[in-house]
Amino acid sequence: MCGRYASARRDDELAHRFHVSELVGDELGPSWNVAPTQDVRAVLERVEADRPVRQLRTLRWGLVPSWAKDAKIGSRMINARVETITEKPAFRRAAAKRRLIVPMDGYYEWQAPESSKDRKTPYYLTDPDGAPLAAAGLYELWRDPSKGDDDPDRWLWSLTVITTNATDTLGHIHDRSPLLLPDDLWDAWLDPGLTDAGDVDALLRRVPEPHLQPVGVSRAVGNVRNDSPALVEPVA
Repeated sequence: MCGRYASARRDDELAHRFHVSELVGDELGPSWNVAPTQDVRAVLERVEADRPVRQLRTLRWGLVPSWAKDAKIGSRMINARVETITEKPAFRRAAAKRRLIVPMDGYYEWQAPESSKDRKTPYYLTDPDGAPLAAAGLYELWRDPSKGDDDPDRWLWSLTVITTNATDTLGHIHDRSPLLLPDDLWDAWLDPGLTDAGDVDALLRRVPEPHLQPVGVSRAVGNVRNDSPALVEPVA
């Protein structure tokens, strides 16, 4: 799964890296311990005046389907399994029409202990060259029935991070990992003209295995109140 990650890059750097033409909403401060249900910055494309516009905007982590009765369901939908996103009712409409990228400096996974007497070990996984990771995700818009038509917050934008089977050096840490997109698949993944479920599945099959650098870090990352660059520093 993907339950925590670091995101400390400024909007201007992310906009340049992901070819964003429009910044929506206020910039969020850096965080080395981004957690579910928090607001995060993500890259998506919306059609405006008959042309796609690539945006960097703020969404809540934890997808709330348009048919949900309330927003609480989002806390149970922080991740979506790549194997079923075009089939499950909660994700299939978003998989066909509302895909995005979640920029990450790196993400955390916990390795299960070999013995019941030991504790789990947290690892921070990053690109060996220091490039930001592009995690594939889906988003939805949910109309809050408690807010009036003139309330600017009446629509909740939310997202889920897609996960896949962990392979290579990642598999020994955790069996699932975020689905990470290489640069040459960004445009196709964000393309609002890609709406056929079969074509989406075909694109997903083209995503290659990532090669990341795992670093053992402090267990302090387990407490969401801890948030500093020290969390990504290696420990013995």
